[in-house]
Amino acid sequence: MRVKCSTGNVSVEFEAETVKDVFKDLSVFQEVFSENTCGKCGSDNLRYIVRENEGNEYFELKCKKCHAKLAFGVNKKGGGLFPKRKDIDGNWLPDNGWMKWNQEKKTLE
Repeated sequence: MRVKCSTGNVSVEFEAETVKDVFKDLSVFQEVFSENTCGKCGSDNLRYIVRENEGNEYFELKCKKCHAKLAFGVNKKGGGLFPKRKDIDGNWLPDNGWMKWNQEKKTLE
């Protein structure tokens, strides 16, 4: 079956064989693309960024107004993406994972 889905400014079509497959595909799509506003300033002026450094790719959603970013991790198995909402110790990050560079403190907040 062919499925159409949209969230915010992003629309996709995909093929799925079963309702379970549709559910899984929608889940992945919504987890990555349902972020419609910046977690720091609330702006909807967002941009998808892919950076490459030393052979590694980094995926981010960046606010064009305040320059905050939401980083995405890559699943080791399957290569799917997920928003990074926890720190390396498993603690929830503030602002639902949106981080902004603090020039005075030289840290991400």
